[in-house]
Amino acid sequence: MSPADTATKPPPAAERVYHHVKQAVLDRRYEGGTLLSEGELADAVGVSRTPVREALLRLEAEGLLKLYPKKGALVLPVSSQEIADVVETRLLVEQHAVAKVVPAGGRLLARLEEILEEQRVHAAAGDLAAFAAADRCFHAAIVRAAGNAILAQLYDQLRDRQLRMGVATMHAEPDRIAKNITEHTEILQALRAGDAGFASGLVQRHISWVNNLARGEAR
Repeated sequence: MSPADTATKPPPAAERVYHHVKQAVLDRRYEGGTLLSEGELADAVGVSRTPVREALLRLEAEGLLKLYPKKGALVLPVSSQEIADVVETRLLVEQHAVAKVVPAGGRLLARLEEILEEQRVHAAAGDLAAFAAADRCFHAAIVRAAGNAILAQLYDQLRDRQLRMGVATMHAEPDRIAKNITEHTEILQALRAGDAGFASGLVQRHISWVNNLARGEAR
């Protein structure tokens, strides 16, 4: 087999199932409470049931599914406790990071403006999954710019939970789409002005409202 053939070789069957199911859970095509059957997933991806089982076990270990022998896999809803835990962790990391990046360099400011424009495009198109991904990228760019690799790695471990909650939030409260863009713009302006305290306060307000969803299951 030539190097070119190796480069274009499709991913293993279990990997294809894993990415198919995970993406569908994150963007709510498979909502919390949905029971997935091995047979349906095998047909959807075009594989046998063996790689489906392997992929589902991996997703169960990540906390996205609960397996029930001979029945299938239940997509776990986002719990109020998970929301509260993620919000608390984000506040600890992001308020520290946004204060540390001041004075913000031109590269970071340009990147944040670029992501804001991506959010506007996704909002206009009604693509909530892409909007949530861009939202996450905005905050992750600030965390990475703070220069603490360990903190950035910790933050990256929240990625899937943030994306899933982001899509759920936009469905539950559509007006948050415009507010999200406005609040990101305010954070960017505070960074341009070099006001670390104001930027930190804006981040605290921007993230904390999500706790309103912790009063029950995210829809």
